[in-house]
Amino acid sequence: MGKTYERIDGRLRTFIEAQPLFFTATAPLSGDGTVNLSPKGLTGSFAVLDDLNVAYLDFAGSTAETVAHLRENGRITLMWCAFQGPPNIVRVHGRGRPVFRDDPRFTELLTRFPDIDPTQHGLRAIIVVTAELIRDSCGYAVPFMSYDQDRDLHARRFAREDDASLSAYFQKKDHVETSLDGLPGLPLPLPPSTV
Repeated sequence: MGKTYERIDGRLRTFIEAQPLFFTATAPLSGDGTVNLSPKGLTGSFAVLDDLNVAYLDFAGSTAETVAHLRENGRITLMWCAFQGPPNIVRVHGRGRPVFRDDPRFTELLTRFPDIDPTQHGLRAIIVVTAELIRDSCGYAVPFMSYDQDRDLHARRFAREDDASLSAYFQKKDHVETSLDGLPGLPLPLPPSTV
């Protein structure tokens, strides 16, 4: 049976921090807008900030749907599944906000990710999520799958970019500065890195 939690601590926090993969879901306010669901991985790119706040690093990618939806309405759900061990699914429903590279909070937040070299992955923003509803469920239908290792392709691809070339890369993409539905996405040109 599913259970609702007041905070992210204890067994729940331990479970979340142990998962190598989680998913984010966002949507625009428009009823016919595009719902977005994204996988997030890369060891060390997620952090529990306190009992109600979590954060993850937003790296270079093909689109900026999550950023656009958060800028419009802030709604986000994060989900972790147990692919090994006892079955479990945890969802954190809440409000998210992108903290961009020129935000005064960016450098302080970045210290919460000590195992990540932000210059290697085209870091665009840090997404901070405040939990409003925290629930788990059984996960009986989630299959067993093994985690082997992180892929190194993303780091290899974006390690060769500097601020100017990364900004140029984003400006060539159709859905980075604006979402699939025309919402404001990543502010461009990209603010200079502070790291």
